Amino acid sequence: MDATLRITALEPDPRRPDAVRVEIDGARFGAVPREVVEAERLAVGSVLNPMLQEKLATAADTEGAYRTLLRALEARSYAKSDLGRRLLRKGHHRPAVDAAIERAAGLGLLDDAAFATNYVETRSARGRGPSRLTRDLLSMGVERSLIDRAIAAVWPEGSDRTAVPLALAQKRASQLGALPRHARRRRVVAYLARRGFSGRDITQIVDQVIARKS
Repeated sequence: MDATLRITALEPDPRRPDAVRVEIDGARFGAVPREVVEAERLAVGSVLNPMLQEKLATAADTEGAYRTLLRALEARSYAKSDLGRRLLRKGHHRPAVDAAIERAAGLGLLDDAAFATNYVETRSARGRGPSRLTRDLLSMGVERSLIDRAIAAVWPEGSDRTAVPLALAQKRASQLGALPRHARRRRVVAYLARRGFSGRDITQIVDQVIARKS
């Protein structure tokens, strides 16, 4: 890198008051956190040696990843690992992604425990069962212990877990009334399994529903 490169402009970023837009030799370089500018005592006319330019490039990459992260969170919530994968697909480098995720988590913008709790509460209300919720959250990179804790909050030990699958089984069975009994049973069991309900208790519920509708 050419050691004669100079900063030709430092301007406050109108979209983010804690960031500064940097211009090098008349060309837009990128935005970096204000704390980096202050720590390096950057000013218009500052000469950038290779080490300092590398430091600014890293800061700009991290700032870019963080801004992508914030835009994603404006649309919906994410688990940390899942959002990290999204940032990588957007073309951000792994170190910048890791730094952006850590920054957001430190500010309370990312919390896998809260995410898992909210996900289980909202999806269970829509008829998803424990095994489906567990699969979903594991695929997003949420730790199993956090998932188990969230599911236990909705379905405490000893609580009645039959109301939702019973209602789903009744509704699905009524839609299959013209089919033979064995076909209806198979399809209702498969339907509940896709929703995340399985096990002996579920098959007993299905048998009862099919028997009443036969």
